[in-house]
Amino acid sequence: MARESDTGLRDRLVDVGVELVAREGVQALTLREIARRAGVSHGAPRRYFPTHLELLSAIARRGFDELAARAAAAEAGGEGTARARVGALARVYLEFALEKRGMYELMFRHDLLESGHLGLRDSSLPLFGRLVQLVGRVRPDADARLVAGALWAGLHGIAQLWGWGSLQLATGVDDFAPLLRSALDAHLGPEGE
Repeated sequence: MARESDTGLRDRLVDVGVELVAREGVQALTLREIARRAGVSHGAPRRYFPTHLELLSAIARRGFDELAARAAAAEAGGEGTARARVGALARVYLEFALEKRGMYELMFRHDLLESGHLGLRDSSLPLFGRLVQLVGRVRPDADARLVAGALWAGLHGIAQLWGWGSLQLATGVDDFAPLLRSALDAHLGPEGE
């Protein structure tokens, strides 16, 4: 039987981690459990990922890549106003956060991931940079980086509270669209102004 290539096993370990975080959340991502589910010895992941942090970062990078692909698809064609494009990116962000809750949590757990050390910033910062560019076009009067940061924090809050069921209870809405509109209006001004 042919031996699995180093790249193949490395990718399989990450694939197993992606599946595990989707099903069971961040707390399930141990080297031992990933190795068990990949069908290798508990020491095998260390050959490709010398530290747990490196394996978690490789898994999180998959999430950033997927989010970036979704964002690019939402922006394809580049039609609409800058504000409409910010709205499309914000909707993609919230949909991703709600569909991929475990991955989303991992991606933004900088207490678990040293994003600068292992290159995750190379995956995450371009997404934020695109948001800053668009916000700058909508709000040339403001520091676009700060407005984009505040908007992102608001979106993150919506995602977390919606995922826990708190916002539905507090607001009585069954779709996050009105909350998204309110967050955009709060940071960018009402649409059409």
